[in-house]
Amino acid sequence: MTTRMRHRRHGTGRAGVILLEVLVALVILGTAGAAMASLAAGVGDDVRRAQRRDGEIARASSLMEAVALWPREDLERHLGAHHQGQWMLDIQRPTETLYTVELLDSGDTKALLYTALYRARSRQPELDHAP
Repeated sequence: MTTRMRHRRHGTGRAGVILLEVLVALVILGTAGAAMASLAAGVGDDVRRAQRRDGEIARASSLMEAVALWPREDLERHLGAHHQGQWMLDIQRPTETLYTVELLDSGDTKALLYTALYRARSRQPELDHAP
């Protein structure tokens, strides 16, 4: 084999190695790009889900604020678990003057909000025992 043929052979072999390296680099970049695109789509879904959940919690908080203003009589009337729009409102009275209020996600029965409310006992009007 002549020197010229050896150089050509090595040159062609080197070009083949470079081409193989370029192909491997393109595969790595393509895989990384696909992974990044998938991650970006997942993050977008997570952000939308978080925004929906935030809006739901804000609406639930508005309902809970209204319930917190209810007088004792309204709390008594709503004792137990009842559907309240898209949620389940559960009001319990563990003691004579303490009410617990829980707002549950009706689908998952997970507590969205929970609070305890104090309401003094209502005074009974005293009867006059006039002769």
